[in-house]
Amino acid sequence: MPPRSAPTERQRRLGAELRKLRLAAGMTTEQAAALLGVPRTNVPNMESGRSGISAERVRTLAANYGCTDDDLVDALAAMAAGREKGWWEAYRGRLREDFLDIAEMEWHATRLRVAVTVHLPGLLQTEDHARAVFGAVIPQLPPDEVDVRVAHRLDRQQVLDRSDPPALDVILHEAALRMEFGGPAVARRQLKHLLRMSERKNVTLRVIPFKAGGFPGAGQSVVYAESVVPRLDTVELDSTHGPEFLDSNEQLAKYRAQLAAARALALAPSASRDFIRTLADDL
Repeated sequence: MPPRSAPTERQRRLGAELRKLRLAAGMTTEQAAALLGVPRTNVPNMESGRSGISAERVRTLAANYGCTDDDLVDALAAMAAGREKGWWEAYRGRLREDFLDIAEMEWHATRLRVAVTVHLPGLLQTEDHARAVFGAVIPQLPPDEVDVRVAHRLDRQQVLDRSDPPALDVILHEAALRMEFGGPAVARRQLKHLLRMSERKNVTLRVIPFKAGGFPGAGQSVVYAESVVPRLDTVELDSTHGPEFLDSNEQLAKYRAQLAAARALALAPSASRDFIRTLADDL
């Protein structure tokens, strides 16, 4: 099978973690290839995500690399074994691939921690709100492109409806709540939707009011996706140029601290619901 031309973020992450294990063991690509009985060039392709690897081979490499973290090995083997196509694959060729990477990251997370200052989280947007957001980009998107982006955003929300949904812990700045995308009526329905979603057992909303002042990372929208093992956590940052995925230990520690600082300033969930309800009633 020829190497993949465009591996997903999850495939690249698996390869990168295998490379970390190999380097920590002080082994060369030739030695790793010998363990698997494959040509040397196969190893760089595996470590870049351009070639697949079976769960069995992941365990073989991890054992020979001297990795004693059983939870990590199990998690990496599960990443290799998970070759079934997710619902997002229906959008491949219709949307940018990093849109699909976000959906895949959310689907495999055990917990999602989100902090936003202007845009509401995609997982909590109504269709009208999402359509207004995509209608306000430059250059202007053609109607069919807006339709497919809205459909994908709404499909992402099915992760919250499955039998084992990840916990969703959201910190919303007042600015995000006051942005009237689509006008007052759309904004009111969006706020009511947030209130309904906040009643779910797996969803927690906290609001940072203007009067709380500044806080670390106030200019960023951050999604911290927790994995079954902390080493495989991922941070996703939004920008006008597309998402950026971060996973170094230093970056993960930075954004955990940033989220903790934001949470310390936020209202409690019950007070946050009252805050959102007041905003909705004022529209």
